[in-house]
Amino acid sequence: MHILVIDHPLVAHKMSRLRREETSSATFRLLAEELVTLLAYEATRGLSVGEVAITTPVCPTVGQEMTEPLPLVVPILRAGLGMLNGMVRLMPTAEVGFLGLVRDEESLTASIYADRLPDDIHNRQVFVLDPMLATGGTLIAAIDILLERGAKDVTAICLLAAPEGLKRLEEAYGERSENVNLVIAGLDKQLNEKGYIVPGLGDAGDRLYGTV
Repeated sequence: MHILVIDHPLVAHKMSRLRREETSSATFRLLAEELVTLLAYEATRGLSVGEVAITTPVCPTVGQEMTEPLPLVVPILRAGLGMLNGMVRLMPTAEVGFLGLVRDEESLTASIYADRLPDDIHNRQVFVLDPMLATGGTLIAAIDILLERGAKDVTAICLLAAPEGLKRLEEAYGERSENVNLVIAGLDKQLNEKGYIVPGLGDAGDRLYGTV
């Protein structure tokens, strides 16, 4: 498993604004989209491309285009929806699927309640969007579903992660380093007793949709 923590001044600046308690939902959504686009630039470095003949206004030449099957973007409902526009802005031809997973606040385990994936994802590169990697249960459940259905590789894009979640992902996929990747904007200190990231940014879904 490959883990990349983005170290970039723009990412750090936007993350600081995102974390602030006084940041409005509208600004929060905009910052989340901008951050995802920055993270996606790094997350898509392994994207499958092939040569294609093109003609410029000057002469014929050879360029590169994404190959079939096209990549699949999967936001985890509901908070992952706030990251979708930032991702498809970079890859407008990618297909989009959805997974709904809910975390039990007592056991901190995840269960699926919505599955809107394409019928065939065999040999496809999949990008999973989930703002917070806390305990890791939700993300592991999503990655397991995608790998079981034949995904070529899965890259998770998260805004924040906790060490506890990273440890669980490494335990789950450490020996499958070739097909599971994680790209994050920041790694925080720990989880609190409720399973929230500290210092974190609060509940990403609530802040995205103004339900706080």
